[in-house]
Amino acid sequence: MAETIFSKIIRGEIPCHKVYEDEHVLAFLDIFPLSEGHTLVIPKEPAPTIDRLSDASAAAVGRVLPRIARAVMKATNAGAYNILQNNGEAAHQAVHHVHFHIIPKLQDGSGLGIDWKAGKLDTTAGAELVKQVVAALR
Repeated sequence: MAETIFSKIIRGEIPCHKVYEDEHVLAFLDIFPLSEGHTLVIPKEPAPTIDRLSDASAAAVGRVLPRIARAVMKATNAGAYNILQNNGEAAHQAVHHVHFHIIPKLQDGSGLGIDWKAGKLDTTAGAELVKQVVAALR
């Protein structure tokens, strides 16, 4: 995997506003926040996208993500929040190292805005896709 800014932050070569660290996970404030408390949670394992992340690192992130979200919510007095995780440039991933954004939605309206253009699932196509996904899981 190519070197990223997150690799340098993990090694301590670039400072960050650290809110949490253990053997497998690092969490720190985003330097370009969408709202106060916008926090990044990253595995220390260098994987570009979540499908390339090991089960062990994914589990480590999953164990601490709720705890960090609770702490960010308490510290910011936010009533709501988004957790965002992008994979690949076409999906708006800017740093090619797995990372989760905890983005508080504050009373001033700051936070993540989403334009969700939902479609409708065709029953036949959905059934076929389920078969393909289940086969890929084997």
